[in-house]
Amino acid sequence: MAKKEVVTDYWVRDLLKEADIELEPQGSTIVEIDNALKSASKNGTGNVGFPEFVGVVKDFLLVIENKADLSKHSKINDKGLISLDQKDVKDYAINGALFYGQHLAKNTSYKKVLAFGISGNPKKHKISPIYIDETEYYRELPDVESFISFTDKNIEEYYTREVLKEETNQEKETAGILQDAASLHEDLRNYGSLKDVDKPLIVSGILLALRESESRNFSIADLTGDTIKTDGQKIYDAIESNLKRAGVSPEVKKDKILSQFALIKDTQILNEINSKLNKTPLKHYTEFLNEKIYKSIKYTRSSEDYLGRFYGEFMSYSGGDGQALGIVLTPKHITDLFCELVNITSSDIVLDPCCGTGGFLVAAMHHMLEQTEDENSRKSIKQKQLHGFELQPYMFTIATTNMILRGDGKSNLLNDDFLKQNPNKLQLKQATVGMINPPYSQGSKQNPDLYEIAFTEHLLDSLAVGGRCAVIVPQSSVTGKTKEEEAIKANILKKHTLEGVVTLNKDTFYGVGVMPCIAIFTAGEPHSKDKECKFINFKDDGYKVSAHIGLIETEQAKDKKQHLLDVWFDRIESESKFCVETHVEADDEWLHSFYYFNDEIPTDAEFEKTIGDYLSFEFSMIMQNRGYLFGFEQDGGEDVGNA
Repeated sequence: MAKKEVVTDYWVRDLLKEADIELEPQGSTIVEIDNALKSASKNGTGNVGFPEFVGVVKDFLLVIENKADLSKHSKINDKGLISLDQKDVKDYAINGALFYGQHLAKNTSYKKVLAFGISGNPKKHKISPIYIDETEYYRELPDVESFISFTDKNIEEYYTREVLKEETNQEKETAGILQDAASLHEDLRNYGSLKDVDKPLIVSGILLALRESESRNFSIADLTGDTIKTDGQKIYDAIESNLKRAGVSPEVKKDKILSQFALIKDTQILNEINSKLNKTPLKHYTEFLNEKIYKSIKYTRSSEDYLGRFYGEFMSYSGGDGQALGIVLTPKHITDLFCELVNITSSDIVLDPCCGTGGFLVAAMHHMLEQTEDENSRKSIKQKQLHGFELQPYMFTIATTNMILRGDGKSNLLNDDFLKQNPNKLQLKQATVGMINPPYSQGSKQNPDLYEIAFTEHLLDSLAVGGRCAVIVPQSSVTGKTKEEEAIKANILKKHTLEGVVTLNKDTFYGVGVMPCIAIFTAGEPHSKDKECKFINFKDDGYKVSAHIGLIETEQAKDKKQHLLDVWFDRIESESKFCVETHVEADDEWLHSFYYFNDEIPTDAEFEKTIGDYLSFEFSMIMQNRGYLFGFEQDGGEDVGNA
């Protein structure tokens, strides 16, 4: 038993090390904690007692108690509370953690204590946090898989969400963004009579013009409603100047973008003074965007796709025009997850052949820039290492605008049809990372090239040998629901390697009705029959639907993502209900649900409960004269058991 405890101690130490949290084993060098532990014996003798680990993160005191056996995780008394009886405190992880936590809250100046009861091993375990304050009041919190939520960076957010049950600044910001989007959408409709497809162009065009205010070539005060040089002409001229300043080239690309923005100067109603506003609608929109959006984009270093969020809001209000085109914008937490699953580096070259508003490229740029401080490297990332295609002209314009607003004026975006590109020619770009969210539900037997899995194959064929590729597609794409799709899957395995598939939360694309998954490949290396792929069930990702907002992050999201990445990169083992590693065939359904089998051995308690339930059911049926269900003979209307 002692050996098992040591194994658990080492595992917990590794979890702390991975989260970059420094707790001390069996005592503390902090004087007041050390003094308090001198009277913390679990035997109740008033002598010294040590939890497995103890330490401080910011103004929170963390204390950990471990047990090797899962059955020794927790003991509840007859009142439904964590038992603090002396024997239970010694024998059970949560009980011991609560004891130490309350003792330290009472005998130190630390009044916010997080105690952890941990039991089991890396593959099968429970990590249960408890919040304790100076009154010795405690609150049991949801189980976690790692300590990522308790780092310097995250612990205050965790406290706000899980203990105080309040919105974080990020959640308030998200709610504000959505509220602003709704307000602007209404104003675009009411004062501009604009088509849905034109609304995001107005937004992105004005944002480009606002960039010129930094060079003093544009001022909101100059938007006076003049009928000779209209507000729209002034904004259009500022857009043209900013495209030149950003170095957008070649000329044909700049001209394509400008042609999309022509509606700003050519739409009469936008340039006339509105009696209700006492200004032109364009000036009203410019003032709104400057205050609500431009400042956010300008000063943020987040991978958040602000314009994409706005575009998604416009589409949701317009009854799904984007969905009719197969457009499903990728949420920020998924674009970030792509970067982490392919382990993106500052030296990678990224290709997104269906870039939409540029969400994947924004996320990739953000993650790549974070990894280097070298100015030449940062310049190269922005100007040479981000490539994208977008077929829809207005989406292409928004994507280009988005990249310019992020400081990347020369990104290699093309307004063209990716499927018509020669993959051998695209390979010359030597893209090492491919990311794609292809158009959905456009393929058919008549047009097999438009299946999502066909886009995937074309992207894989376009990457450098050894390139990493992540795609987000409907689950039906990897099951091979048609013969054509099954043939494409077989062809992919002949040329490329499937690394694994992650099944996602059904609400990832909330309101769209798509059941998505992420498939990860290595390009240009044929799939070996000995290759073991990972199939992961990530439906419980820590995101939930909130009324009037949509999909939001809960505090569990960071922890659950960390667990996913730890399993994906073989840092920890996992139960088969989360991850199955197996060989694959082209005609398999490439999903966790296809390969999963329950390999867990029931505990004695679970076995006894199952037997008890069965015997109770059997007795109930016999008493109802239904013993024949169990092979008992009936005689004169009564069941007679076989001797």
